[in-house]
Amino acid sequence: MKKDIEDKLMGKGVKPTTMRILVYEVLQDQNVALSLSEIEHSFQAADRITIYRTLRTFEEKGVVHSIQENNTTRYKLCDEDCSSDRHKDWHLHFYCRHCKQTTCRQEVRLSPDWETAVRIEDVRLFARGVCENCLNVD
Repeated sequence: MKKDIEDKLMGKGVKPTTMRILVYEVLQDQNVALSLSEIEHSFQAADRITIYRTLRTFEEKGVVHSIQENNTTRYKLCDEDCSSDRHKDWHLHFYCRHCKQTTCRQEVRLSPDWETAVRIEDVRLFARGVCENCLNVD
C-alpha cells in the first residue's frame, strides 16, 4: 500500500516523504473531508506547519481539493484525473449540521463544458442540511 501511495504522489510530481505518505494515508482512510486540526490529531507528534505545507503542496499538484466551510478549510483527496493545472472539482460538497461532517457528493455534478465566452477554472458547490445517516436516526 505504501508503494501505491508513493507511485501516486510521484505521478503527480510530489516527492513521497514520510509525512506526505502519512497525510495521504489519513485522507485515504476517510469518507469525509478533514480540517487541518483533524488531520493533526491523527498523529501523536507532528508539526502543524509541516502538515499544512503538505496539504498546500497536495492542493497545488492536484492530490487534494480544499473545501471552504465558514472559517474552516477541509481537505479531500481528488479524483485521479485532477492535475496541478486543473482540479476537476465539479461536484457538490455537503455539510451535515447534525454530525458536522462534510462529504463530496459525486452524484450532484456540473458540466465544465458550458457554452460561454469565459474559461471557468473553479466552481464551489456547497450545501448544508441533514445527511442520510442522521435522517435515519431521527
